[in-house]
Amino acid sequence: MAVATPAGAVPADKGQILSSWTQTSASSYNGWAAARANQGAWSAYAFNWSTDYCSSSPDNPFGFPFQMSCARHDFGYRNYKEAGTFDANKARVDSAFYADLKRVCSAYSGATLTACNATAWTYYQAVDKLGFAPAA
Repeated sequence: MAVATPAGAVPADKGQILSSWTQTSASSYNGWAAARANQGAWSAYAFNWSTDYCSSSPDNPFGFPFQMSCARHDFGYRNYKEAGTFDANKARVDSAFYADLKRVCSAYSGATLTACNATAWTYYQAVDKLGFAPAA
């Protein structure tokens, strides 16, 4: 016998899904990206998909495409803030952001790789030291 969920109720596994999409692994990023591309399928979860990408920093500094890494970072910040568990998850979301940026940089080599990694480190340090939960 199936148990009916009250109309408007968010599925009980929302926290688990949120956690699975905010880990440092490429599979976590890929799961989030697939869900972002098909947000309607996840509408019952009432996730906050809004983003300002890299906030006041360039989305593609020096031509490095950091925009989607920033969007996933915003997703983590906004949804953990709404869940009331931001402080407990900030460090992991920031680490996932850095891992995403390093994966972007892995497409480069030589001096370009070095420059990308240095830029990724700067972006990570900014959110690590100055990051806060943005307004929803």
